[in-house]
Amino acid sequence: MKTQDVAFYSEGARISALWHTPHEFEGRLRVVVQGPGWLGLKDAKLYQRYHQALTDAGFGVLIFDYRGFGDSEGEKMISPSRQLQDLRNAVTYLTTRDDVDADAIGVFGSGGTGGGNAVVLARVDPRIRAAVSQLPVADGRDWLHRMRSESDWLDFLGALEQDRRDRVKTGKGRLVHPREEIMVPTQERRTTKVKADVDGRIPTAVSLAAADEILEYRPIDAANGLITPLLVVAVEGDATTPTDHAVQIYEAARGPRKLIMQRHTTHYAAYDQYWERVTPAIVGWFDRYVRNGNIVVSAVDRTSEYIDYLGDD
Repeated sequence: MKTQDVAFYSEGARISALWHTPHEFEGRLRVVVQGPGWLGLKDAKLYQRYHQALTDAGFGVLIFDYRGFGDSEGEKMISPSRQLQDLRNAVTYLTTRDDVDADAIGVFGSGGTGGGNAVVLARVDPRIRAAVSQLPVADGRDWLHRMRSESDWLDFLGALEQDRRDRVKTGKGRLVHPREEIMVPTQERRTTKVKADVDGRIPTAVSLAAADEILEYRPIDAANGLITPLLVVAVEGDATTPTDHAVQIYEAARGPRKLIMQRHTTHYAAYDQYWERVTPAIVGWFDRYVRNGNIVVSAVDRTSEYIDYLGDD
């Protein structure tokens, strides 16, 4: 895999990106675009195995830091709506490149809002030929609620309301740690080393107002009736991104769809435990559906409506 630092602009902010390609290729590449998952960064080692497999299969991969994160310009905000703008601008950037087939672009998203954003982009951007959503959030309010006891949830809602009042009266709101005070990490998240290479570079203070956007974040609405081919990857009994969120997204889609359920594992352990089996399925999905769009046939492929269980053989 050959990697090049590239940049594009999103709403006036310079976005830092990595452009991965096969070492040798001719003509124009089919491409997969990726915005990182919850608090993720473009150069996380976690993503490299997927990018290597995709470039080995002849794809280009563009992954970037959202505005305000990593090496990208902009205010440090957790904002799914801004992230969607960044993703759409990333797709537009790809269409300007001479080495890209602009009619053959897919989207990959992994982890929480990363997985959810892939679904939303596939719904709103007709340039996306196929999507893979790994461990997604379907409903932000339900996600934040289920991380907390009921008393903690009510306290959280009270704190949000007080922050809204403070912002309109003073123009300033609270700054909070996004992992500890918006998302509440599981014990596995506190001990996992899967993202240790980038954990020290994420913002540690963001506006509590970000929680308002997460409460309104609903990729399930984008999935409802989606005809873009969609592969969903889930973990059975997931304590970080609820399993039923992934299943709801899969069931709501109406185009070619597939659900991979990883069993006898956990949210973070699954990345290592099953990557040798899941990664070829991801590559195969893109290989099947990310094709030049000179002729477009819209149809529901019922033959792909089945569930793959990856667990003990």
